Amino acid sequence: MEILYLLIPLSVILIFLIAGIFLWAVKSGQFEDLEGPAHRILMDDDRPPPPPET
Repeated sequence: MEILYLLIPLSVILIFLIAGIFLWAVKSGQFEDLEGPAHRILMDDDRPPPPPET
């Protein structure tokens, strides 16, 4: 029963930490373009690379 005095505050702190990291990621634009990278992989450029300059 005494372990609850430790586990409950630790879980509340962990919830606030996870929520803070998630809100920071949302505000910094991590979730702005979820489909762009997938489309860039599929839309491969089939043209040969330009010749190296010498």
